[in-house]
Amino acid sequence: MATAGAIALAIIGIMVLVVLHELGHFFAARATGMRVEKLYLFFGKPIWKIQRGETEYGIGSIPLGGYAKITGMNPEEEIPVEVPAGTQSSPGFVTAMDEEGATETRTVPATEFPRSYYAQPVWKRIVVILAGPAVNLLVAFVILFATAFGVEEATGLAVGSVEKDTPAQGKLHAGDRIVSVDGQRAPSGDVTDQATAFADIVASHECTGEQVDGCRAATPVHMVVIRDGRRVPLEMRPFFDEKADRSRLGFAFKPVDFQPTDVSVGGAISTSLDEMWFVTSKTVSTFAQIFKPEEREKLGSVVGAVEATRQAIQFDAEVALRVIALVSLSLALINLFPFLPLDGGHVFWSVVEKVRGRRVPLRTMEQASVIGFMLIAVIFVIGFTNDIQRFSNGGFDLR
Repeated sequence: MATAGAIALAIIGIMVLVVLHELGHFFAARATGMRVEKLYLFFGKPIWKIQRGETEYGIGSIPLGGYAKITGMNPEEEIPVEVPAGTQSSPGFVTAMDEEGATETRTVPATEFPRSYYAQPVWKRIVVILAGPAVNLLVAFVILFATAFGVEEATGLAVGSVEKDTPAQGKLHAGDRIVSVDGQRAPSGDVTDQATAFADIVASHECTGEQVDGCRAATPVHMVVIRDGRRVPLEMRPFFDEKADRSRLGFAFKPVDFQPTDVSVGGAISTSLDEMWFVTSKTVSTFAQIFKPEEREKLGSVVGAVEATRQAIQFDAEVALRVIALVSLSLALINLFPFLPLDGGHVFWSVVEKVRGRRVPLRTMEQASVIGFMLIAVIFVIGFTNDIQRFSNGGFDLR
């Protein structure tokens, strides 16, 4: 598929995830009796909009995210309310004084308007807020579940990319099928376990004396590979990589010899949930250790998500679907972080209100939202910078 077409499909895929997220909020708000004023894809000045009932639907001019505007999410907001002319009213409630049928518009605090967000019980607000991430979690699970039946499992390892100026350069070739390392064959089971076992063997070769960056091991690694149908014995002395804190040869493993797996419905459910849990735990771990340089390097931005999806679309339709599933899962997870303006921030302050037994002052939430905005901005800049660096280093590896 042409690059431009793949990029367009990738962008559309991510846009669909955003729309589904906001539709989760929208339908939950409607179901709980709240008034939804706007449902928009993107932010900024509208480039297209249409009014249907009490809700305005549109597309913004800044192509980032989307939103569902529910009346009264700002507790100090005032809204116009149509009331019979000549009535006496307390905020949110009116008492008819005549029967002429004429109406007039008055403003009342949103918190006192019966269908506004802050006029609802805490449990309703939490349901509405969690509905967005819940839709993304559901989308991720459905895609992973559906694609689990067509999964092929690797049964062997080969050499992937080879780094320049490392012991592996000139010795190993991309595509070499790894037979053994130091006489030990790969253990049976998952190729991840096989790669770990081989890497541990290489790491056991240490430099004489202190392990300093770049020093060569005292003893060589003996490796046997199959190249062009022939067994090729190789000997290489690994170097100590201070950043990785271990000895290595300078090549990446590549899974090979894929075999179809016979997955039951229960197995597909289990596999999907395991994969979602793995991504969830890794995401939380990365953000929890964000002050570590090696963890910050794992962050990405929407630019990276588009590029990874584009490559996946060009590579294989099933791979593309799985990438979309993981982007959807990531969207849900990030939105659940307890910082305003993220969904998790709204849930957090709703819970605080429930525990306190009274509403949290707007000023307190505004101050917290500043911290949230700063954190999101920092994470975006880090992720965007990482993505630019990945582009300059040859792009995103989907193997």
